[in-house]
Amino acid sequence: MLQRDPPHDVDNARAARDSNCAMSKVRNQRNANTFARQQALRRFKAEVFQALGHPTRIHLVECLRNGPLSVGALLERTQSEPANASQHLAVLRSKGLVVNRKQGTQVFYSLRDPLLIEVLDTMRSYFQAHLKESLAILKDL
Repeated sequence: MLQRDPPHDVDNARAARDSNCAMSKVRNQRNANTFARQQALRRFKAEVFQALGHPTRIHLVECLRNGPLSVGALLERTQSEPANASQHLAVLRSKGLVVNRKQGTQVFYSLRDPLLIEVLDTMRSYFQAHLKESLAILKDL
């Protein structure tokens, strides 16, 4: 003769299964949200590095290290043509790396966040570390 679980044991088993299923769904949703946030952060980083992906744009940002400069001063320091500098500044502005303000007939640019200089300084250190390594390898050849 088959022995059946008492009804309350079956109900408890179903409740536990349903609870585990619900917890699993919550965990999966949390993981999906975390993944989506991580992907958004990766896209943001890629856009920043893409905006910095041209030597002229890096030069423009470096020129703004010590504070706002007029477009004329930026042109002089970077030795860029006005149309060329304007395009590069537009890219930096569209990615939110620089901001501009008009004062009379002049336009001044500044960094939106000085942390950008720290990023560039870190990249310089990275480059120098690997340059020394590469030179050491070449020396041994």
